[in-house]
Amino acid sequence: MLRMLLRRMFLGATTVVIVSMIIFAGVEMLPGDACTAFLEREAQGKLLENCREAQGLNRPAVERYLDWATSAIRGDLGVSANGQKSIAELVGDRLANSLLLAACSLALGVPLAIFLGVVTGLWRDRPVDLILSTLTIFAMTIPEFVSATVLILVFSVWLGWLPGIVLTSASAPAAEFFPEIMLPVLVLTMVMTAHILRMVRSSVIEVMAGDYIQMATLKGVPYWRIVFRHALPNALLPAINVVALTIAWLLGGVVVIEVVFNYPGLGRMMIDAISDRDLPVVQAIALIVATVYVCVNLSADILTMFANPRLRTLHMRRG
Repeated sequence: MLRMLLRRMFLGATTVVIVSMIIFAGVEMLPGDACTAFLEREAQGKLLENCREAQGLNRPAVERYLDWATSAIRGDLGVSANGQKSIAELVGDRLANSLLLAACSLALGVPLAIFLGVVTGLWRDRPVDLILSTLTIFAMTIPEFVSATVLILVFSVWLGWLPGIVLTSASAPAAEFFPEIMLPVLVLTMVMTAHILRMVRSSVIEVMAGDYIQMATLKGVPYWRIVFRHALPNALLPAINVVALTIAWLLGGVVVIEVVFNYPGLGRMMIDAISDRDLPVVQAIALIVATVYVCVNLSADILTMFANPRLRTLHMRRG
């Protein structure tokens, strides 16, 4: 078991290293650099040379990558091209805000999705299943900016119940984001619930059709005991990976939602950095999102193996 965990951790670390190389190479291939973006029309002569020397841009790319990677491991993400501020300080508040948005969406969406997925799976092809499945398809196919615009129109413009955009400062305490955060959370919950619900529904249907469920039914085991004791633990295992992907998506992939609602999160900061051509910030945020994505999926794989005896036994045999 220890060998299996170490192998998974090694693969995860290797993935992060490869992704960091891709990120660094991608930024290197962009036209210009941080100094030309920051100096703009003044990017010439001695001024440009001094800037590149101060930023270390006149060194070989391999040397700069190794310096950037080792500094990132220590928590030093460098400085911003605009204003020469520490990127770690700039990212800190935005990351906390993205975590707040993700936590609220997960706390509301995951229990709701699991409950509705179990209901639709147990009552397959009944009216409740048909209605929820139809709503799920709509939630999965409608673009996020469309559903966000509709919710703003209904709850902010027509009814006046909730603010349409977030005006709170990025450095404000979490409590000050309420109720401005409620509409972004509602949009993310709709999308997240739809994906998890579909997975749980399919898993419940598959498990309930299993031979051991049929055998328990023939032996006279009460229906609800079969469901809660035998079916649900196995049916919910596939949802772990879906939730892990959702967490990674919430931390770095909700750019559209943050832009529509003017929410000061990590995704919005990425868009602003791209607009300002602040390449060090873009590079740092991409690395953070990729690292979180890999770590969350690694944790989900390990949790799935521990929760599923068959997978645990299979990996132990292979090891």
